Amino acid sequence: MDTFSSKDMAMRAQKKILSSMASKSSVQMFIDDTSSEILDELYRISKEYSGNKSEAQKVVKDLVKIAVKIGVLFRNNRFSTEELAVAQEFKKKLHQGAMTAISFYEVDFTFDKTVMADILKSCRDLLLKLVNHHLTPKSHGRINHVFNHYSDPELLTKLYEPDGSFRPNLTKICKGLNKLVEDGTI
Repeated sequence: MDTFSSKDMAMRAQKKILSSMASKSSVQMFIDDTSSEILDELYRISKEYSGNKSEAQKVVKDLVKIAVKIGVLFRNNRFSTEELAVAQEFKKKLHQGAMTAISFYEVDFTFDKTVMADILKSCRDLLLKLVNHHLTPKSHGRINHVFNHYSDPELLTKLYEPDGSFRPNLTKICKGLNKLVEDGTI
């Protein structure tokens, strides 16, 4: 019996094409303006923190590729009931992370790098569990790359310094997160 499925082939092609198109112009077709602005700020922070433009581009590109691939899987109803429960758990944890990030920003000297890093690591683990049977080890590596980069306690500490150089970036990120929370996106 032949296991060929045009639907599976079409979905693999979509994922492949979309992952190779993760440039700023193509991203705007799949990611709203607010999320795009947050991604731009994350790029600026990564670039300044690492001092490496190509590494900053890679981490944001990996983030975009993962978001797009998960979107393709979701739109093609590829997740089981159990995986959809994991997706809901991920969304709740992401919401908690956004609320925590905003709270740490709004109330000076409340920032706790361990709390923020733990939330991000929990998000990473849930996301890996969600896509375990759907994406390649290379994509799993992208997820680890993104979350390990942004959960770095030193980066988080510099980001939340009240008079630090990243304060304007953090202001824009939290403004965007607030909008996404109010809209119910996260």
